Amino acid sequence: MKKFFASCSCLILLLSLSGCSPGAVIDRFVSTEDSSVQETVQDKPRVYMDEIRGILQDFTGSQVTILSDKTLYTFDVSQASLECQGGMITGDEVSIIYEGQLEDSDTSNVKALKVVDEYHKKTDLEDRTIKGTVLDLTLNTITIKSEKGNTVMFPSAGTRQYYENGIKKGTPVYLHYKGKILSTDDTGYNANHLKVLSISDIDPLNVPKPTPTPAPEENAPKEQKLFCIIQNVSQNTLHTILEGTDTSLALDMTALPCYFPGGIAEGSHVSVIYTGEFNGTTLDGLTILGITGENPASEKDSRISFRITGSIIGSTSNTVTIQTYDNAMITFRTDQAQNASTGDLAIGCRVRITYNPAASAQTNIYSCLKIEDA
Repeated sequence: MKKFFASCSCLILLLSLSGCSPGAVIDRFVSTEDSSVQETVQDKPRVYMDEIRGILQDFTGSQVTILSDKTLYTFDVSQASLECQGGMITGDEVSIIYEGQLEDSDTSNVKALKVVDEYHKKTDLEDRTIKGTVLDLTLNTITIKSEKGNTVMFPSAGTRQYYENGIKKGTPVYLHYKGKILSTDDTGYNANHLKVLSISDIDPLNVPKPTPTPAPEENAPKEQKLFCIIQNVSQNTLHTILEGTDTSLALDMTALPCYFPGGIAEGSHVSVIYTGEFNGTTLDGLTILGITGENPASEKDSRISFRITGSIIGSTSNTVTIQTYDNAMITFRTDQAQNASTGDLAIGCRVRITYNPAASAQTNIYSCLKIEDA
């Protein structure tokens, strides 16, 4: 019995020293539906947690703008976690869980804790299709002129791409995507935060299955393969280096069947099918028959070499967003990543991120494997 009374005395002493009663500790975590009432417990303000639902309009990497009941709200989410399964897709319904009390559309006095999928979604994001002609192709973007005459730049990082008849300026293509293309004040279009699912010059996208190689005719040229690593792409030219060497090879994709299951990414591998005699340094005398990129879905994470390089423009508690040389804004989850960078992921730092496109097939927040200084 003496031990019991001694334990109680210690507990009371600890609570009195901390200045908190058991009720006050609990009250700090009480949430309320009525955000218009301000209460105090022992002369300390009660901390309120609430939720606002809306349609995602924009995401900068550290700020989220939503439209809720015809009012725009912009939240600082630099300390929040992003937990949307489909990613940060414009036009999607999301909920922002925050601490504090909103005053009209002023969010400066609240702290965002989480951005999550809307629990009471009225509609799911539908798969959309747009047809247009190619104006430009880079590692992380594709710019098209739509059938309505609008010029739109789409994010293409990690996107499955197949060009049965090759790719060049003017090639008609179909893009399948989720999200909403937003118009801007200068009559432009913002497609930065869509999820592009596939790009192809045929629709539906059906990649021919390999067929048994027929017995070669007498004196027919033998098909062979070169293995290369992608460095860059500009319009119809894929810039590579021959694997295991420093030899640069520029591949003209104008009239070749080209298939990239995980997109066109720096560091990823391609197989170049050709006939002729390779001299070890140039493509002179070769007939290139096709280009096929590696399939990240069939590789272990330890063998993945898909990379994106850019400067950090924003972050949250579990993501980092970078802007690339071709003006793509790409967000990565960092909670499972190996961070070998030295800049503490500060805004402005240039980083090279290794990721697995197959792990993010339905979301535009990519699963990051490794972060390094660029």
